Amino acid sequence: MQSIPHFVDGARLEGADELPVRNPATGEIIAYAPIATDELINDVVARAREAWHTWRDSSLSRRTQILFAFRQLLVEHDDELAAIITREHGKTLADAKGELARGLENVEYACGVSEHLKGDFSDQVADGVDVHSVREPVGVVVAVTPFNFPVMVPLWMCANALASGNVVILKPSEKDPSVSVRLGELLRAAGLPDGVFQVLHGDASSVTTLLAHPGVDAVSFVGSTPVARQVHERASAAGKRVQALGGAKNHLVVLPDADLDVAADAAINAGFGSAGERCMAVSVVVAVGEIADELVAKIAQRADRLRVGPGDDPASDFGPLISAEHLARVRDFVTRAPDEGITVVRDGATAARDEGYYLGPCLLDHVRPGTRPYDHEIFGPVLSVVRVANFDEALALVNDNPYGNGVAIFTRDGNAARVFARRVHVGMIGVNVPIPVPVSAYSFGGWKNSLFGHAHIYGPEGFAFYTRAKVITTRWPQPSDSQIDLGFPRTR
Repeated sequence: MQSIPHFVDGARLEGADELPVRNPATGEIIAYAPIATDELINDVVARAREAWHTWRDSSLSRRTQILFAFRQLLVEHDDELAAIITREHGKTLADAKGELARGLENVEYACGVSEHLKGDFSDQVADGVDVHSVREPVGVVVAVTPFNFPVMVPLWMCANALASGNVVILKPSEKDPSVSVRLGELLRAAGLPDGVFQVLHGDASSVTTLLAHPGVDAVSFVGSTPVARQVHERASAAGKRVQALGGAKNHLVVLPDADLDVAADAAINAGFGSAGERCMAVSVVVAVGEIADELVAKIAQRADRLRVGPGDDPASDFGPLISAEHLARVRDFVTRAPDEGITVVRDGATAARDEGYYLGPCLLDHVRPGTRPYDHEIFGPVLSVVRVANFDEALALVNDNPYGNGVAIFTRDGNAARVFARRVHVGMIGVNVPIPVPVSAYSFGGWKNSLFGHAHIYGPEGFAFYTRAKVITTRWPQPSDSQIDLGFPRTR
């Protein structure tokens, strides 16, 4: 049985086998991960702070060289990394490589650190007075990442944090933690000094200890909304800078003029990819006007062609869910749907196997606000169809939802799309794009209960979050300028 080590000060560190890691395709335990003790957490934070005193003074060119080397190593090891993800998460190998590619984008963006950290300079704001600004790293960053993207989300956080001169302690999900250790080893191989990037395994108690630790300066978190809210409250109360991304209920609005075949394809791709275990997955299709029956039929026809199986089988369209508990929770939304007047068009329970956590595509029709499938984040291969009469009802439906992560609109009407994008209360919007995850030059983040804290993740806001601004006002007086003036400094 494999033991998954911590990664501390540039080396693997074994711990007690406490947390079982399962292969979702079979349900079998394939490894154990340790839970970091308070003593170990204190030691790792101390090592991180010591490493920061040197790393924060490293040149931007050196950081860039390390990130470039790390980027190349990620490319060279993509097959290995994808296999680790698939084994512990269950997603297909193609999906795992897609995740890696989106994380790689952020490493490439971070390689432009010299541009991203440029300050401003104002010459002669007053007689002989200049003003300039710089951005400096915040210090020790704790990154708490979710199970559904065990490579991409850590790269979203860590690349910008390291490029900015911070040190990082990564606490990955206990469900698929192995790939985080490999990231640490590849960073070290790229030339990152020991102690600048470390990995600690653990459970909720480990996170709680890190959130309150006096040696931690900032916390980045991605997870469910209830936990994101708790992380934001606890870390903020402890004086940390916090960004906490929560859950989602992403809508795909289909207007009557849309190409229904294109919209149905998009609903399938965005709703069932990675078994729906994506924070940007579409979970609600909003059918506007008289198109609902035809649209539902097209989605159902496509769902019937999907194949559910092990992630390492090239024939599989998507793999299992992450755990038996999560499978039972997702299935409960479907089995109890008729009790709320919801039509079960497709029940994916037929894809169940004797082993593994499989659920096929599920399609629910006549879903409404106030029903369980609509009000909760299901996080599984379940598409809910809500029928509305017109554009205004569709817009109000999305805006009334407590989540505001992502939304898509499918239409041929450019003005309708423009009005929708301006009026919708959501952070990321797709126009005929079902999963509007921004490229790395822009920032990722939602509104309302999808984000706690002001800063979105990666991109420009990522660099702003991981740095603090400093403004320096300079004057070099001549000997004849000596004077006493008790007035407030003026620029005129």
